[in-house]
Amino acid sequence: MSESRAWPPFAIISALTLICAVVAGVTGGAAGAELTRGPSAAEVRQASAEEMARRWRTWPAGKVFPALLPYIAEQGGEEKARRVGISSRTDCAAAVDVALRAALRAAGCRAVLRATYLDALQGVVVTIGVAAFPDQASALAARTAFPKAGRPSPGLRALAFPQTVTDRFTAAARQTSSLAQAGPYLVLTTAGQVDGRPARSVGRQRSTIFTFASDLEERVLTALATPARPDCAGKDWQC
Repeated sequence: MSESRAWPPFAIISALTLICAVVAGVTGGAAGAELTRGPSAAEVRQASAEEMARRWRTWPAGKVFPALLPYIAEQGGEEKARRVGISSRTDCAAAVDVALRAALRAAGCRAVLRATYLDALQGVVVTIGVAAFPDQASALAARTAFPKAGRPSPGLRALAFPQTVTDRFTAAARQTSSLAQAGPYLVLTTAGQVDGRPARSVGRQRSTIFTFASDLEERVLTALATPARPDCAGKDWQC
């Protein structure tokens, strides 16, 4: 006759306790490692992209649109365009012509910031617009709605300031435009002459008087869309 032996109850309890302790130790160690490890490369990239996409609303207006923007003059050499003013309105529809509003809305436009600058000789006025979107794909989709070859209409609306030399800069006075895209941003310009002459009344003229607008555009876009080194301890970062 064979004989079977049963484990004493206290032995079973001790074994289970040991197993639970081992499992808890492994789980606790994994949790501790997760809490103490630094952010992964993917998390750092995501944090950087999110910080960039928030700049249009977290940066001071004067950082988006500096008081002076350098550019290369028509004759060569560096000049500086002077900021005349910044619009207090940020809604997308108010910043562009009617024909573009549906496209911006479909692309998820969050805001369009605008400011107006004068060239160094105070003969040319340029309105710069920063259109902010959720991501790069949305910005690219919106870009396709704008006319090519520098046509000013439909496009960014002129921003004039009363009692300044820009007060004659109207929709009719827009003579050229440009745009550039990087990350979740489109930066647009529209330019004309301070005397407000309508584009249709201007004969063949030197297009080079407006080329500096692209320099201003690039300066603004580069600042907004250049990734920053993440500071995961900073209040503006979420790593």
